[in-house]
Amino acid sequence: MAAEDRPQIYLITPPAFEIDSFPDQLARVLDAVEIACLRLALATRDEDRLLRAADACRLVAHDRDVPIVIDTHVKFVERLGLDGVHLPDGARSVRAARKELGEDAIVGAFCGVSRHDGMTAGELGADYVAFGPAGATALGSGTRAEAELFAWWSEMIEVPVVAEGALDAATLAALAPITDFVGIGEEIWSAEDPVATLKALEAALG
Repeated sequence: MAAEDRPQIYLITPPAFEIDSFPDQLARVLDAVEIACLRLALATRDEDRLLRAADACRLVAHDRDVPIVIDTHVKFVERLGLDGVHLPDGARSVRAARKELGEDAIVGAFCGVSRHDGMTAGELGADYVAFGPAGATALGSGTRAEAELFAWWSEMIEVPVVAEGALDAATLAALAPITDFVGIGEEIWSAEDPVATLKALEAALG
């Protein structure tokens, strides 16, 4: 597969990290591999921690011309100079987020394995739709976003699609021809060398 035809990497932060050290680790990853977008996906509800983490990651990302979106927290986007929001609740919040953030912001929606939710999110103005988990996992219900969903979407729908969740080299190789982006996060951050791990996964894209 030609480089221009393969999916772009959509990088997802860990759900928790040390604000003092993670920005340096993030910078090394962004300097090593071309990243299309960064999602700040912290699980914390501590507002001060979120603000400090978003500020630090935004500086690293914007220094490298990488857009950054934040998971869930629409109100932080303009306040912190971020590029948009990733909504984990399918199509439900897309219209409100688009109205609040305007046409220039990135609004993405995670739609699990629901084709219907994905189409609705796209109709309401989502810039991308994410499906997952695309790999095999025992987490949650264990229901997987199968390759057939991505193949159908890529053929029928113009809105870009992201494959994410439990990705390994074999899954990435299978999905490469039928997805626009691959969302990679925990797959690398839990490794001893995130850069080397990401490069290995990138190689599987062809």
